[in-house]
Amino acid sequence: MDQNHLCYHYTTGQWNGESNAAHRHLQENFAMEQPAQLKQLLNASASVLALAPMQDVTDLSFWRLMAKYDGPDIYFTEYFRVHPDSRLEKPILRSLTENPTNRPTIAQMIGNHIPSLVRTARELQQHPLAAIDLNLGCPAPVVYKKHAGGGLLREPRKIDTILGALREAIKIPFTVKTRVGFDDPKVFDELLPIFARHSLDLLTVHGRTVMEGYRSAVHYDLIQRATETVPCPVLANGNVYSAAKAESVLADTGASGLMIGRGAIRNPWIFRQIRQQQNAEVPFVPTGQDVLAYVHDLFETTRPPGLREKLQVQKIKKYMNYIGLGIEPSGDFLRRIRSAQTEHEFFTICEDHLQHNQPMPLEPMDLDLKPVDVLAGEHR
Repeated sequence: MDQNHLCYHYTTGQWNGESNAAHRHLQENFAMEQPAQLKQLLNASASVLALAPMQDVTDLSFWRLMAKYDGPDIYFTEYFRVHPDSRLEKPILRSLTENPTNRPTIAQMIGNHIPSLVRTARELQQHPLAAIDLNLGCPAPVVYKKHAGGGLLREPRKIDTILGALREAIKIPFTVKTRVGFDDPKVFDELLPIFARHSLDLLTVHGRTVMEGYRSAVHYDLIQRATETVPCPVLANGNVYSAAKAESVLADTGASGLMIGRGAIRNPWIFRQIRQQQNAEVPFVPTGQDVLAYVHDLFETTRPPGLREKLQVQKIKKYMNYIGLGIEPSGDFLRRIRSAQTEHEFFTICEDHLQHNQPMPLEPMDLDLKPVDVLAGEHR
């Protein structure tokens, strides 16, 4: 069959009508083309849209779901944990080897042991991917207390050494995702020259310090400083929750594009809406029924084979924490969802709030939350 007449299926990762041999051939060609496709995206005039790496969220099944909703231009894996005894984690590796998106994929590493980072980077380059990314931003205490992720931001000299070793070992595009400091954004002025001298292909900046977590306002002025300082494209990350917000962040920072995480969990249409806004089209606004269908999709797509009903209900709650912010402002939906124990109970609650055809912008609302709540803090 003529390749031009094949129809790609995001849900299966195959083209209609293709033979197994044709599928393998297309996969091999796509693997070889990924670095070139990434560079083409980064050099284009259109803003680049990326799905943020979120541990235990942006796995293969979530990628498949995002692709179904006309997802981002670039997908980042969950981070590969790197240390002297580490091996490539098979569930994360599957996101690369079974890539269902037909879009460039970037493998992210986290760690501080230079020989192990170099070894892992070389191993990753044996698999189909567009680039390798170093995580310098994870704010989880279990990570930063080990001087990895965002914890490395306390050690600019070590970052300099790590980037030099990795740039030498990585023959495909090399990218970094960072925050603006550990507990003080003033260190960002020291970090920017380090990023600038290691020939990075892309820098993503989450405009908060590690200690600010997700609870403070975003320092978009520091992202702008990065775009004016480093020679590579910069993606802005932090509190991009709508097409209008995306437009303002791009204007304020001068970034080449956006990385979106929590906003994409809540609103899988956000990448489509941003593209429509940029093309002077009226962005799509889902109805309650659309959101309910998405929740059904999310529930089934993320359900591992054989997982007991109660465990899947508990698992889906981590996604619903973010979706719930866009459902209603009283917090009733979230409170009820968090107490659900069965699939029937879970979807009954969803239907009570979403069984309608009214528009739902899915922008985060100001809920009255306790300071210790995972969702407490800035969302707008």
